[in-house]
Amino acid sequence: MELKLVSFAICPFVQRSVILLREKQIDHEIEYIDLNDPPDWFLQLSPTGKVPLLLIDGATLFESSVILTFLDESFPPGFQPADTLRRARHRSWIEYGSTLLMAQHAMATASDEDTFIEKKHLLEEDIARLSEPLSEGLFANPDEFSLVDAAIAPLFMRLQHLADINQQAVVKIPDPVRHWSERLLQRAAVEQSVVTDFADRYRAFLVSNKSWLCVADGSGN
Repeated sequence: MELKLVSFAICPFVQRSVILLREKQIDHEIEYIDLNDPPDWFLQLSPTGKVPLLLIDGATLFESSVILTFLDESFPPGFQPADTLRRARHRSWIEYGSTLLMAQHAMATASDEDTFIEKKHLLEEDIARLSEPLSEGLFANPDEFSLVDAAIAPLFMRLQHLADINQQAVVKIPDPVRHWSERLLQRAAVEQSVVTDFADRYRAFLVSNKSWLCVADGSGN
């Protein structure tokens, strides 16, 4: 198969696919587009107008969770549980990971301090919900990689970058979640899943969206 991933350089949902492609060492091409000025061919291919898109020998897939499942089922080794109930539970938490990414985005782009504090508290509450499946050993096994790892790692990377931008963005997370985050952020496939100037691009994106975090830190002036 010839695989091309259509990406926006700082999109966490695209990063999920890149992590899996690198983890499995699958040959692929990445084409970056500007979502503020997308090419016509992209709008024709993407019914939602969002990335990621995965082009496979002329066919098109969209939605990050669908792409993750396709890649995992098409290229060994598989990173999903064999047990069907356990696999379904993994997919449920992948979807929850999407909710976490949106909550993190809302916090990062808050335009004033009160909104930032509110969104931060909500995100902390949402992240704490990961403690239950972690305590069950449902995922985050140090000896095994899973699709949940690929789906959640972009969240942890963005939380790290936000903390570097402004210490007020340091999010309180339970120790098991923190340990999971530390393991994933040290993984080569995760480290190499973003463009080399990701930190600068991410900060510039926040500044352009008038993020309070950047203004409060002095980097938005």
